[in-house]
Amino acid sequence: MKPDVQPAHTTVLLNEAVDALLGDGVGPLACFVDATYGRGGHSALLLQRLPPDASLIAFDRDPQAVAHAQSLRDPRFSIRQQPFSEMDALATGSLDGVLMDLGVSSPQIDSADRGFSFRFDGPLDMRMDTTRGMSVAQWLQEADLQTLTEVIRDYGEERFAGAIAKAIVARRTEHGPITRTTELATLVAAAVKTREKGQNPATRTFQAFRIFINAELEELTQGLSAALRLLKPGGRLVVISFHSLEDRIVKQFIAEHAREVYDRRNPFAAPKTMALQALGRSKPCASEIAANPRARSAVMRVAQRLPRAPQAVSA
Repeated sequence: MKPDVQPAHTTVLLNEAVDALLGDGVGPLACFVDATYGRGGHSALLLQRLPPDASLIAFDRDPQAVAHAQSLRDPRFSIRQQPFSEMDALATGSLDGVLMDLGVSSPQIDSADRGFSFRFDGPLDMRMDTTRGMSVAQWLQEADLQTLTEVIRDYGEERFAGAIAKAIVARRTEHGPITRTTELATLVAAAVKTREKGQNPATRTFQAFRIFINAELEELTQGLSAALRLLKPGGRLVVISFHSLEDRIVKQFIAEHAREVYDRRNPFAAPKTMALQALGRSKPCASEIAANPRARSAVMRVAQRLPRAPQAVSA
């Protein structure tokens, strides 16, 4: 089954995210990063609200997203086809805000040839950047049983990981490579004994393979560290996540940098000062979820960069 018409991408928590990012206002020569351009919903609204002397730098790995960004003909805007972890190359303390809208966009999910969805028959690809790296189909030809089990269990939180991994190995041994999304979805459905009401048996496995093949959690961890270094005092970090693995990383990162840390080996030393202030967590309202069911799992966390502690001056 292929979609007749790809639905337009609906940006989740659009106004809420931009409001949180801009805070009480924007100073002169402000610079922001949209770390996940997607189809430009956040970038377009930011450009409407930023002053003429501000700038917005967007990142995206997807060549189709980068092509779409060319439609934003605004001298304040630039797009880079790079993982957002590579914003680390920007100058320390140069940003007033960083926005990350994680996961996949509707055009990616609803394009059969991208292989992200078990709902449509297509090549088993799942790469965010189709110009480099290994597709899921290629990886499945090489991964051993233990690796398959660990990826499905750890990235998909799938309790039938072992059974699914064994089914994949048996299938490729007997019948050759798994190259289509429907092949994988059918195989997983046969291996999964029970599933939550309303959830396709292949949901967690497809999630696991997508996260793994794109190194999404590693990218998020590196991107958060880069954002902390790049934000000016008072700058905002806004992250929208769509599953528990992402949200856990964001939550723990903010919590780690929002408390003073004491060195137990040197009880008289001054504590490492807080770098972030947590500003809250929010979810889409009922009306947004009704209009866009994909918003139901979204969680937005906001934090603000605190001033750096003054450096001690040696005598």
